[in-house]
Amino acid sequence: MTQVKLISAWFGGVLLLAGAVGILESGAADVFLEATRPDFQKISLGVAGIHSVGGPDWLGGRIEEVLKKDVKRSLVFDLVDLPGLGIQTSDIGNGVGDGSKAIFRQAAEKGVSVLVWGKAGLKGSDKEADVNMEGFVYDSGSDELVGGKRYAGSPSVVRLMAHRFADELVFRYTGEPGIARTKIAYVAEQGAARELFVMDYDGHDTRQLTADGFLNLMPQWSPDRRFLIFTSYRNRNTQNIDMIELATGKRWTVIALGGLNITPSLSPDGNFLAFASSHEGNSELYRLDTRTKAIQRLTVNPSGDLSPSWSPSGRELVFVSDRGGGPQLFLMSSDGSNVRRLTFEGDYNAAPSWSPRGNWIAYVCRMQKEYKLCVISPDGQKRMQLTTGQGVDDSPSWSPDGRHLVFSSTADGKSHIYMIDADGKDIERLTFQGTHNSAPSWSPAS
Repeated sequence: MTQVKLISAWFGGVLLLAGAVGILESGAADVFLEATRPDFQKISLGVAGIHSVGGPDWLGGRIEEVLKKDVKRSLVFDLVDLPGLGIQTSDIGNGVGDGSKAIFRQAAEKGVSVLVWGKAGLKGSDKEADVNMEGFVYDSGSDELVGGKRYAGSPSVVRLMAHRFADELVFRYTGEPGIARTKIAYVAEQGAARELFVMDYDGHDTRQLTADGFLNLMPQWSPDRRFLIFTSYRNRNTQNIDMIELATGKRWTVIALGGLNITPSLSPDGNFLAFASSHEGNSELYRLDTRTKAIQRLTVNPSGDLSPSWSPSGRELVFVSDRGGGPQLFLMSSDGSNVRRLTFEGDYNAAPSWSPRGNWIAYVCRMQKEYKLCVISPDGQKRMQLTTGQGVDDSPSWSPDGRHLVFSSTADGKSHIYMIDADGKDIERLTFQGTHNSAPSWSPAS
């Protein structure tokens, strides 16, 4: 593909090599991964209920529902069905009485490693009532209560309370941050425009960030989660890279070189911004030092280069180039040296995303004329196709724990956002509104 075709694809609705391959005719899709499950043993955990105390009956049930889904999605715990094991939890209370001890013993005998329960209620007048929630954790290995958390806030943050409790559980048992409070940024169609939105990692609490009536594309998070950096396309001849502050909506232009400036990617420490620009006539990769504002050209090649993604260490970049004829993945050091080709199988490989653990690079691969997700190890020794079926699967982005991917797909006819485990199980659709939702980007952990 020539450089002209590479750039002009942005105007044709088929955003080749830039992480969005467009909407093709599609039907139902069978989606699965051929990867193996993580080699760690999941911890069996049972949720013994979040009981409503002094509040509406739905309160505890809603928190419990969100908590269970968070626990399951964490892939750290194996969520067990306590009633199915014959464990009755109505007498668990605060976990200090004889009834609670009997439940603990029974759970331990049934192989349940962790019991979680709690209570929630309202405090204050009806119009200004706050929600109070208490959560408790019993560990059968140590045979003791190992955690108790108390949360308070308005009814609007009930889901956040459950997310926070789930993240506390993940951190207690892994020492790593959970993902329940992470966010996903994405692009949604609004008339003739494409605007930026942010939602919770489970698809709830959507918030629109831009409303300027132009094309705002390919958002990427800053390491501190305060900003999104993205491509802003205000007319046919001008495509800049902008940044927006989520808390205030303040927005400014970061890159405004002549020509098209696309596919921005911030380094893990936030000190460098890699991007593609055609301001010197060809689509090449550049690196902006965000502290000094100095710009360094990284690639010098007559073919088109774009879509950089940083390694977790910040020492390397994976990118897309058609210097071999069709779009393929290449690796290089972050200063532009040591360029080498990574993918050789297939005639189209694009939109790379380096996993936070560094062990995989996800990307869009064309298999039998279908655009699917694949992963490859950075040494090129392991490669797996992740998704199959009809429709276009595009724009993979990793969860900060490396256990999930979010991506867009036209599997159901329209472009929507989906989550899938890194081994391909438990695909979950996250967006249901609108006709086009694409280019998801998963935030760092809080």
